[in-house]
Amino acid sequence: MNKPILTAIFAFLTSFTIAQTTPAPVPTAQPYGKIDKSDLELTSCDFEKDANAEVLIDKGSVYFDNDYNLNLEVHVRIKIFNEKANDVANIKIRFRPGNQYELISGLQAETINLNNGAIEITKVDKKQIFTQKLNKAYSELNFSFPNVKPGSVIEYKYTKTTWSFSNFPQWFFQGKLPVRYSEFNATIPYFLFYKTLVMVHQPFLKNTDQVKSMVNIPSLNWEPYMSSFRDNNERILHQLQNISLPTYYRTISDTWEKVGKEFINSDDFGGQINKSLAGEDEIITKAKGLKTDPEKIAFLFNTVKTKMKWNDFDFELTDDGTAEAWKKSTGNSTEINLVLNHLLQKSGIKSYPMLVSTKENGKINPAFPNTYLFDRTVAYVPIDSANYYILDATDKYNIFNETPSELLNGFGLYIDKRNEKADIVFIQKSKPVRGVSLINAEIKPDGKMTGTVQINSFSYDRISAVSKYKIDGEEKYIKYLRGNDNNLKVSDLKFENMDNDTLALTQNFNFNLDLQSGDDGYIYFKPNYFAKEFENDFLSEHRYTDIDFGYLGNYALNGTYKIPVGYKVDAMPKSISMALPDNGIIFKRLVAEQDGSILVRYTLTYKKNLFFKEDYGDFHEFFKKMTELFNEQVVLKKI
Repeated sequence: MNKPILTAIFAFLTSFTIAQTTPAPVPTAQPYGKIDKSDLELTSCDFEKDANAEVLIDKGSVYFDNDYNLNLEVHVRIKIFNEKANDVANIKIRFRPGNQYELISGLQAETINLNNGAIEITKVDKKQIFTQKLNKAYSELNFSFPNVKPGSVIEYKYTKTTWSFSNFPQWFFQGKLPVRYSEFNATIPYFLFYKTLVMVHQPFLKNTDQVKSMVNIPSLNWEPYMSSFRDNNERILHQLQNISLPTYYRTISDTWEKVGKEFINSDDFGGQINKSLAGEDEIITKAKGLKTDPEKIAFLFNTVKTKMKWNDFDFELTDDGTAEAWKKSTGNSTEINLVLNHLLQKSGIKSYPMLVSTKENGKINPAFPNTYLFDRTVAYVPIDSANYYILDATDKYNIFNETPSELLNGFGLYIDKRNEKADIVFIQKSKPVRGVSLINAEIKPDGKMTGTVQINSFSYDRISAVSKYKIDGEEKYIKYLRGNDNNLKVSDLKFENMDNDTLALTQNFNFNLDLQSGDDGYIYFKPNYFAKEFENDFLSEHRYTDIDFGYLGNYALNGTYKIPVGYKVDAMPKSISMALPDNGIIFKRLVAEQDGSILVRYTLTYKKNLFFKEDYGDFHEFFKKMTELFNEQVVLKKI
């Protein structure tokens, strides 16, 4: 073989090897309006094949203009894969326009399609961009993309401007859609010092003081008992610490006490705490006439909860003010609960307004003092160093002696206006929530089971049962009790203590069921009916977020099943106990035959309410095994 041929073969093999080993190009941002044809031909997300859409570009750039206004430029580009993603083309951008606090400018939006191989761009008509005022503080920019279909790419950009140095934008690299490329770019003047909180688990593509970027970020989907999307997203937060110039130095809200003073000095918060309400004297006089503080608290709580209707808006400040909200009998969450706090104080109850963050809004980081993290106010009534009431009159099914479950395992900032003090409190429920179900049943020789059930629900289970029954109605509630077993019939449902918040809710009803039986002389049944607390919500083998049950629990199901005449026990489950490695959850089953009946007792005890995703392997196996044990059958044999 001559030299030229060898050279040619070597060149071919070298190019082939390079072609085989060259990695895929790293995703980057592109300018608005410039797009590769390959993105229009894309049919699925490379790293999340079942996604209905993919964010191709999510870029935010922060800079300060000549007037030192803080600007955030946003550019978003999304690929639509199928019709299930059509809702993605409806955009809502929330901002705070009051007193020119935030302005949106330079909004452009367009749909990009391939039409017979040519790129076709359809711009969103500016006449179809609407601003909707949500309340005194917030407005929303709404628009929809035209000509959207599977294969389309939609993109938009805008600038949000604020005059406040403290209102530094949060940046979320992750969302409910997979993101191919996300970048946050911040240029900060030398005299502004921000504390940065970087909460990410994936590696950065670029990580400098100014630029942080990520690629191929999977979507974050809802998982049972996750705290919130905000708590689990890959994100970065900034908090202004101080302004430092040669002739000027000022520290900002770097402590919770300073944050509290900002609210104390606000006309829309501190200025509303002691506002008089029309007709309040009669209510206060009646409250003072009650004997005990719990009676006074319950009366005032139920009075406000009954009179005022929540407008479904959470905001850390008042909108119309407490006096006007009381007059109209409607208001946002802060207005309603500042009214409650005012009446409590006037009635001699030691009460403070407390700023909180709801579960959906995300948990407060105690090391990150900030005025922009809260979204609701509640009333905080300390009893002693370990006990307190936290009252929220926005939900008609809340009760005065239970902290709303959506606030548990988070922090609240209580405001003492009189002494100009503020401090954070960890919100928790230390006592386990109990639930006890009692089944007394008789099995007939023809394979039919009849019996009575009593379910005693306490605390949050009580609230859940009452609200579900009143919202859904009795027919749907009975279907809920019955579950997926169409052979199970429920009748004569009666409630006790539904209107007494201090007692357990008791449900009594009858049931009948056709059991599995055959001509072979055997009857089979699972002695585990009406046990919602024992259901397994952890079927997935993988977990991406921590598990937050909110509170501890202690649940028991006791059953007595009378054996039919002419039958005997052929097989029944054995008594057993199992637990997680750290004893955070314990399951026990006791089974015995006594006086012609089968006695069973299942218990499930939660000694911890928070579990890390890193321990999900043991957690998943525990619930899988528990479900198997819980569903083991009793076998009766004809004598």
